[in-house]
Amino acid sequence: MTSPGTLILLRHGQSLTNAEGRFTGWADVPLTPHGEQQAARAAELLTRDGLVPDLVHTSVLRRSIRTADIVLAELDRDWVPVHRTWRLNERQYGALTGRVKRDVRGEVGPALYQAWRRSLTTAPAPLTADELALLRADPRYAGLAGGGLPAVESLAGVIARVTPYWADVLATQLRTGRTVLVVAHGNALRALVAVLDRLTGREVEHLNIPTAAPLLYGFDSELHPTVRGGRYLEPDAARAAAEAVAAEGHD
Repeated sequence: MTSPGTLILLRHGQSLTNAEGRFTGWADVPLTPHGEQQAARAAELLTRDGLVPDLVHTSVLRRSIRTADIVLAELDRDWVPVHRTWRLNERQYGALTGRVKRDVRGEVGPALYQAWRRSLTTAPAPLTADELALLRADPRYAGLAGGGLPAVESLAGVIARVTPYWADVLATQLRTGRTVLVVAHGNALRALVAVLDRLTGREVEHLNIPTAAPLLYGFDSELHPTVRGGRYLEPDAARAAAEAVAAEGHD
């Protein structure tokens, strides 16, 4: 019987809106030069630990795609199969998309701001009809006709779309013993970790995923994580960066 493979989770490098302290959601923004450097550093860590992906998964947003491209180029593995899916997109932040986090917190207060950012079920107002129409016209989402394209999501909504991708695609590949790299977004990865580790709502609220910090998961024969929460390849740096994510908008 083949032993389960290894899963590497990687949030994209710093994006333009990350640097500006804005809610990004499904807005398609590029990496900053620093974000590109972070992606290259992530590849260095994978090389250091002998982790070479057999398969890669990204969202359909350029910051995820670009990060994966840099990592594979640095690893000299540009030819590795890559699958892109909207199911790994960042959370749809609705009316918060593009807003400066600090300004939003000042308007609505710390409690609601924190609930919008980190709770399991609280969601802000949705996109306007015109904004949603523009998104529906994007060819990336042609398969999400009608009500399939979200105007806003809570984290529970992200978990609902990530769960079948885990069960039907990622878990199936891991059962064959392969090393799978997922390059996605903060909330998509929070959702995936919530599924893997069966997190409670309270645990989800305190979970923050730093940019470009490789997070390694190994599995037992039942595909349960051997270490709950996984293992960051650079734990001290990842811990400090996660604390910075938690503090966004509080300055």
